[in-house]
Amino acid sequence: MRRLFLIALFVVAIALAAPALHAQFLGAPTHDDFRDTTILRPPAGSKVAIIVFEDLGCPACARAHPLESQAAEQFHVPLLRHDFPIPAHIWTFEGAVYARYIEEKISPKLADDFRSAVFSAQAAISNKDDLHKFAQRWLQQHGQKMPVVIDPSGALAARVQADFDLGLRLNVTHTPTIVVVSRNNYQVVCGAEGLVDTTQFIPILRAAIQQTGTGSGARGRK
Repeated sequence: MRRLFLIALFVVAIALAAPALHAQFLGAPTHDDFRDTTILRPPAGSKVAIIVFEDLGCPACARAHPLESQAAEQFHVPLLRHDFPIPAHIWTFEGAVYARYIEEKISPKLADDFRSAVFSAQAAISNKDDLHKFAQRWLQQHGQKMPVVIDPSGALAARVQADFDLGLRLNVTHTPTIVVVSRNNYQVVCGAEGLVDTTQFIPILRAAIQQTGTGSGARGRK
């Protein structure tokens, strides 16, 4: 009896140690190191969404950024962007705060344009002073004035930090992390170990839409 009990414990231990696999929209099941996957849900009223964790100083994020926007518009699904500023990138947290300021005080569309411009100008931005000058010039070019203090209450920084904390809760370890999600399933496009091929993005999204019978959705931020 004791031997059977020990064998059962061994089997349970092996099962717990095995990589967690989950079904997905396209291809064979894959492994990821995500923790709280309750985060991976589309917003109310949508069956499918694209969730992105990005860093404004990440070259791979810069390459993926236009693809994400185009896919969301083409397939009419929500695009939920989350800021995940890597601490080693000394200016990207402030860059996300600037983007939040533009989104909330001016317009979400202009904020998307600002993010795109920052991604394109990564090579010219190496510190917070560079970022400030870039943002000030960019706002002037778009008929806007940079405020003396962009986040006096710290509310915008708190929202960026909340996004970063959400990424930690999910166990984001790579940028960009791009996930196509439905109400009951998800598939990592890139962000998990070995998943870096963004060319699979559109086929995965199309498969998710077909499997859920999605008609349309609205873009937004969670």
